[in-house]
Amino acid sequence: MKEVRFFYVPNASSASELPEEEAKHAVKVLRLQSGDKMVLVDGEGGMFDAEVSMASGKHCLYKILAKMPYEREWRGCISLAIAPTKMMDRIEWMAEKATEIGFDELSFLDCKFSERKTLRTDRVERIVVSAMKQSHKAYKPMVKAMCAFKDFVASPRDGRKFIAHCYEEIERKDLYTELQTIDAETPVTVLVGPEGDFSIDEVRLAMDHGYEPISLGRSRLRTETAGLSAVMLANLSKRA
Repeated sequence: MKEVRFFYVPNASSASELPEEEAKHAVKVLRLQSGDKMVLVDGEGGMFDAEVSMASGKHCLYKILAKMPYEREWRGCISLAIAPTKMMDRIEWMAEKATEIGFDELSFLDCKFSERKTLRTDRVERIVVSAMKQSHKAYKPMVKAMCAFKDFVASPRDGRKFIAHCYEEIERKDLYTELQTIDAETPVTVLVGPEGDFSIDEVRLAMDHGYEPISLGRSRLRTETAGLSAVMLANLSKRA
């Protein structure tokens, strides 16, 4: 039996052609032909059973056969804001795995001890899209541009807000324990700092804006591991 392929098509229900990059993959790599089946996801919860109606050159037209039932495994909204590492492949790996697990928003922070001040969100976006399709999800996490730490924490956000840090002089609660005390529909935002941690002034600034200091466990984690752990804990606590 031929494996059914997944394609990301924003506004899939109202369009009739795969986006250029998706069409190129369908036609040039997978060599799909008229009549071949495919699954379309729009990144906003829509999943559709579809069929190739025409495949030629850079174009791949389709017709939708049916809208498929899809229920997200987690409830509420899970947001991660993280300071990217110097080696970008580590953050890209984290973005891929976090998407496979399931979350809603990925933001990047420019902190006092940040090793990286710029990054290509378009590359992260492609990795997230690929992971969404590979894991057969219909929701795509939103990827946000890098933002100054002070601007991010000062911006209004719904739900509970947490900042992970390693300072012994500032009391921390266990993230998973705290997540068990709130309704699964409540939005959650977790901040993760660079390899040198947030500065203590950044932690206090975040607390002044309603962020709760938390720990991700007794082990000292690398930035990308901490980010992935935060997403996993939040996802588990919000399972439908």
